Amino acid sequence: MIYFLICAMFSMAVMAQPSTADGEWVAYGADLASTRYSPLDQINADNVAGLKVAWRWSAENFGPFQENNYRTTPLMVDGVIYATAGVRRTVVAIDAKNGETLWVYRLDEGRRGSRSPRFNSGRGVAYWPGNETDAPRIYVITPGYQLMALDAKSGVPVPGFAGDGMVDLLDSVRIYDNVDPIGMIGSSSPPVIVNDVVIVGSAHVTGRLHRQPENIPGDIRGFNATTGELLWTFHVVPKDDEYGAETWEENSNHYSGNAGVWTTFSADPELGIVYLPTEASTHDWYGGHRLGDNLFSSSLVALDVRTGLRRWHFQIVHHDVWDFDIPTAPILVDINVNGEAVPAVAQITKQGWVFLFNRITGEPVFPIEEQPVPTDTNVPGEILSATQPVPARPPAFTRQEFNESELINFTPELNRKARELISGVRYGPIYTPIEISDPDHGYRGTVMFPRSTGGANWEGGAVDPESGVLYVSTQHSAVIEGLLPPTENMTVDYRNMPAEEMFIEGLPVIKPPYGEITAIDLNAGEILWQVPNADTPDEIKNHPALAGKDIGRTGRPMRVGLLATKSLLFGGEGLGGRPVLYAYDKATGERLTEIELPAPQTGVPMTYMVDGRQYIVIAVAGVGARPELISLRLP
Repeated sequence: MIYFLICAMFSMAVMAQPSTADGEWVAYGADLASTRYSPLDQINADNVAGLKVAWRWSAENFGPFQENNYRTTPLMVDGVIYATAGVRRTVVAIDAKNGETLWVYRLDEGRRGSRSPRFNSGRGVAYWPGNETDAPRIYVITPGYQLMALDAKSGVPVPGFAGDGMVDLLDSVRIYDNVDPIGMIGSSSPPVIVNDVVIVGSAHVTGRLHRQPENIPGDIRGFNATTGELLWTFHVVPKDDEYGAETWEENSNHYSGNAGVWTTFSADPELGIVYLPTEASTHDWYGGHRLGDNLFSSSLVALDVRTGLRRWHFQIVHHDVWDFDIPTAPILVDINVNGEAVPAVAQITKQGWVFLFNRITGEPVFPIEEQPVPTDTNVPGEILSATQPVPARPPAFTRQEFNESELINFTPELNRKARELISGVRYGPIYTPIEISDPDHGYRGTVMFPRSTGGANWEGGAVDPESGVLYVSTQHSAVIEGLLPPTENMTVDYRNMPAEEMFIEGLPVIKPPYGEITAIDLNAGEILWQVPNADTPDEIKNHPALAGKDIGRTGRPMRVGLLATKSLLFGGEGLGGRPVLYAYDKATGERLTEIELPAPQTGVPMTYMVDGRQYIVIAVAGVGARPELISLRLP
């Protein structure tokens, strides 16, 4: 009976797979499945080299200072683009054909907004199509952590939504006695709207700035899309009588915080499930005050959209003290494994793995084994998990162990200096403990490789739902991390030292490639191809120590958001890279062309069709360059 029920649910899920086939882009990740895919093919391999700028929309004059990392991904519905701009997170509506500004909405939050841990333009907005009585709306989470509902046609706050169009999200969070919520919790990601429920996550002060073990839990909440009524709350740090409480030893669930969703969500409306990619608990690098596995931190959690009850979960990192939180929305895709149809959810991680599950049951598609990891540490009070889960397939798309064979070897002299650099530093396989930094006694901390920013990160990946091939952008970068004694007014036992970047005479200490794009066949769990994400940077190619040497195409240690279409894959070089957008052949990874941009790519590209013409829009910015939305189309 259970088998037939699952088959029926899968059939329903397949029939309702979200799509951008109508030419719109209705959610941050293209659709609720976060595919970042569109079947549009007016722009194809034969003509992509002819792409030209159709219009430019400037985000330069929004806010008290200019933002150089403009990360919004616009939506496009019914010929109108919706996006955010400026550090106050102004919401704008733009004509999708010509870039004309249609309306603007900005909430001045004063001290509450300016003290936000995420005082920036954010990643965008969410769209709700309305119902029989309510017109379409745009929802945004402000820097000061308020949920706004705006009329999609006018930009005016909807009076029937909570208090004149706004829900104060601080009203329903768990706040401990010695924690001031102002400036401690916010969000830079849009909510997700599923079956008329607006689901909200949170972002906290970065783990490097935690001054106490206590913090606000990042509980997930669902609100009625029409009225703003709070429908349910899922406790990411369980209360004493809730599932998982025993994984917080010595009553640490009474004061521990974070563990929320700072990135974006995915959902399956037919199954009525929303998928949560959660972060580590307070603080990111030391867990002596929160011993145990710490459910539901650093996990993929499936919740019932209607009730907020847990359907299933999988903890990807036990007792996370590496800041290996889950950085990007899980991707929903139907695949075929050994002749069997599987409704899957793929979770990309900073560590360079793709964890693949049946999205209905939570069962791993390929085996996931608990494997022993190093637990010997010089940090008093810390007890690390003896094992961590490792997927058998697909293989990791990043390098995961730092040793002397990873060191730069362009010349014997560079290799010698690299060996000197790592003297007194601990290194080894992934999950090597982060240690106390005490250079006077011979300890300098631990090499993280991949580092806590990835591998992959919030830019995530794109999947072709027709082929089941996943595309991921990643960086290869090593850094030395360590713990230091607390300073004055800190009650946490340890704090982070500033991360020590690893360079030799301006060259990365590791061998190239420094960044790659990877194609993974999810049906077989195999890597199809990997290519460098960029040419060799001039500062490396022209380095005096490398004169006369052919070091090949190195790529850059950067990650970019990717867009997949019927036959192409688009991605640039990222903040600090060259101002170009590349088009790749999806099947081979061959670079077909590069399109010049006014500034480097900082947002995730999107595409749409309006009046019979396909457009690609991308956010760009950079130091000395104005933040803009750039629209490309064929002449």
